[in-house]
Amino acid sequence: MHPTTAHTQAYSLSQTAGARLRSTIILVAVIWLSGLIGHFTPLAEWPALVLYVLGSIGLALYHNIRYADWRGSFITRHNLRSALIWGVGSGVVLTMVGLLNTLVFYAGGGKPMTQMQTILIDVGFVYLFPVLALAEEWLWRGLALSALLDHGVNRHAAVALTTLAYMVNHFFVAPVGWIERGMMALMGLPIGLLAGYLTLKTRNAWSAVVVHVLIMASMMIVAFLPVP
Repeated sequence: MHPTTAHTQAYSLSQTAGARLRSTIILVAVIWLSGLIGHFTPLAEWPALVLYVLGSIGLALYHNIRYADWRGSFITRHNLRSALIWGVGSGVVLTMVGLLNTLVFYAGGGKPMTQMQTILIDVGFVYLFPVLALAEEWLWRGLALSALLDHGVNRHAAVALTTLAYMVNHFFVAPVGWIERGMMALMGLPIGLLAGYLTLKTRNAWSAVVVHVLIMASMMIVAFLPVP
């Protein structure tokens, strides 16, 4: 390859990675600011949640269409078969563990997250969960994780940072009480770690999307379980 061509290609990759990181940080900052402001208004965190979902999907599409950066951001068909296999296998295991833990929790006198159940069932938000899973994984395991890796962040540190941000995000976008927000943030820990390392292994965020959807499906099952 001609030296000039190689330099141009490297510069282009650096540009796309930089744009990925900057746009992700800006979007997250706007979402968190919106959630903070909304918390003190009658609208609560709903505007931040809408911005979170639509903004994440919109940013991923805009960035990748503009820069042709699908593979760089892990939102790609590359290695898709392996990503789906790993996603389904890992998701099923984590889902079964989650269901078992929930049954034990209920048997020990634990109570479900009533506010979240109201939103899911009474408001009908349950039907939008696949879209939420897509938005979250495109943002955290797609744009954010890939950007950190491209900027030289250690792979374990990158997974830890995106998982932590994903957990904290629940306090800004979840329109429920603080206790239930904390419970959701804790639930985000195994999801974030598993989704992050699956994405690292497959270089494909679709593995994380599949895991997330399966775990959310288990949450729906739990929501309809009769509490002892």
